[in-house]
Amino acid sequence: MKLSNIQRFWISFVLSIPMLIQMLAMPFHWMFAGYNWWALITTTIIMAISAIPYWKSAWAAFKMHNANMNTLVAIGTAVAYFYSIFAMFTGREVYFESAAFVIIFVLLGDAMEEKMHNNASNALSKLLSLQAKDAEVKRGDDFVKLPLEQVQVGDLIRVKPGEKVPVDGQVVSGTTNIDESMVTGESLPVAKKSGDSVVGATINGSGMIVIKATKVGKDTMLAQIVEMVRVAQTSHAPIQNLTDQISHIFVPAVLIIAILTFVIWYVFLGATAVQAMLFAVSVVVIACPCALGLATPTALMVGTSRSAKMGILIKNGEVLQEVSKLDAVIFDKTGTITIGKPVVTDVVGDQTKILSLAASLEANSEHPLASAILQKAKEENLPLQAVEDFKAIEGQGITASIGGQAVSVGSSKLFAKEAISTELADKASKLQAQAKTIIFVGLGGQALGVIAIQDKPKENAQKAIAALKKRGPKTIMLTGDNPQVAQAIANEVGIDEVVAGLLPNEKAEHIQHLVHSGQKVAFVGDGINDAPALSSADVGIAMGAGSDIAIESGGIVLMQNDLMGVVRAIDMSKKTFNRIKLNLFWALIYNTIGIPIAAGLFIKFGLQLSPEFAGLAMAFSSVSVVTSSLLLNKAKIS
Repeated sequence: MKLSNIQRFWISFVLSIPMLIQMLAMPFHWMFAGYNWWALITTTIIMAISAIPYWKSAWAAFKMHNANMNTLVAIGTAVAYFYSIFAMFTGREVYFESAAFVIIFVLLGDAMEEKMHNNASNALSKLLSLQAKDAEVKRGDDFVKLPLEQVQVGDLIRVKPGEKVPVDGQVVSGTTNIDESMVTGESLPVAKKSGDSVVGATINGSGMIVIKATKVGKDTMLAQIVEMVRVAQTSHAPIQNLTDQISHIFVPAVLIIAILTFVIWYVFLGATAVQAMLFAVSVVVIACPCALGLATPTALMVGTSRSAKMGILIKNGEVLQEVSKLDAVIFDKTGTITIGKPVVTDVVGDQTKILSLAASLEANSEHPLASAILQKAKEENLPLQAVEDFKAIEGQGITASIGGQAVSVGSSKLFAKEAISTELADKASKLQAQAKTIIFVGLGGQALGVIAIQDKPKENAQKAIAALKKRGPKTIMLTGDNPQVAQAIANEVGIDEVVAGLLPNEKAEHIQHLVHSGQKVAFVGDGINDAPALSSADVGIAMGAGSDIAIESGGIVLMQNDLMGVVRAIDMSKKTFNRIKLNLFWALIYNTIGIPIAAGLFIKFGLQLSPEFAGLAMAFSSVSVVTSSLLLNKAKIS
């Protein structure tokens, strides 16, 4: 049976208790009868259970002409153990406790790290366990309770008040409020009605609803959250490369220092071979860079877990590091800066005819503005007409044929200059100055009229932009909308720079230009057309309420549709990497101070470290680093 580090630590610690008592009793000249034999037996068991994995790792590194932190552990414990066996049978003083306690203290740091991993894994498992075990699925005319594994995409599921939503889906009937706090971190229940999406494992409120399953099994949002967090916690951040480089230089350097320590004490300072060996072993043990190895992964684990609890999913350590040093944060407009639910505010021209034509074409479109036009037509009880030859022109609009006549709905780019009258252009310009998006509707190549649509900024957009500015990054808006509308929105929320009238590929090109100029850039978006921009930025931040392809393209996913999540992600990233730097400082400062003491340079001042106390000091550095990382859970975030 393979033992965990935690189990090995406790077994070794219990076995070492007699040796610990002996060490404490030694100043009073009291000793166990047959202590050496007891120490040999218990230390041998400890070595077999706990030291051999370190020795194997060191041997594997040696065969690759390499050295790692386990090299120092292996050499230090092996020298103390095998010398003590030799000393026992030749009547000399033994140092079994040095070998045993060095291993125990190394295990203490490893056990704490394993405990952190276990807690993180348990938290993820607990999250998955929040899923419902079964669902009431419609079969024929009745709803039948089935195990969750049998639910398929497209099934109709009834969710009663107080029950868990079994899978991701869309409400087809009923209204309710749903507690989504376990997914998004949002404390207030969210109102749901027909057409709204719901997330599996959230809690239904007082209303009974019927949902249509859209995602099941590993495709549900909860399963994806668990997988994202798991990958992030086991990922490798670029700063870890620095740690690896330090270890590759540090370990050979320590071995050289240990050899020199032995030679200087034995050859030049007249120490016995045993005394010189103990100095050398102490150097090897205290220099073990276990804390250095813990500095980065423990902080990353805590940082990504804390972020997930706030509804910020960070896909890997590299993304977390990049967010900490951004020069610019770029935003899409519709659905990101603005609410994403535009409404028709004005119709210039024959309202009935213009809305009827526009709604007939927009019924085939997925553009956010289409829903506003369709909703207005529905409110006016206008029938939709049969459409033929439908064609979407990227960044411009749509064309089709109705009753044999060509109909166009879109921006001014879709029409030749002479197709829009001066009077209509002037009216459109005045509406644009009011931060309204203008849609021209044309028949037979001539513009008939204008539909004005407005999408207001999100409630906390201004607060989020102001908070970002305080943290240093420049704020930019990239949008396909009209420059006047875009600038009006930017002025309202306080964005520094606006680039409007862009196609999706042009957004990506603009971002690539900034990246190639040496700037660290994040892009925040939510739509299908944002995917190229999200992929082009150093960090893509996708709004969780956005499209699947946007979420897939983002390195960070904000589960709440809240721009303050961008600020919190930056804060969490900076605090995590400041913590990593602090961890590295403490890990290295222990070695910097400890090695000269262990080598005996301060022995005249009464400062000396035996191998077991060198192991204790080394273990304390590991404990300090783990504790430092855990303090991230208490860090203040916006």
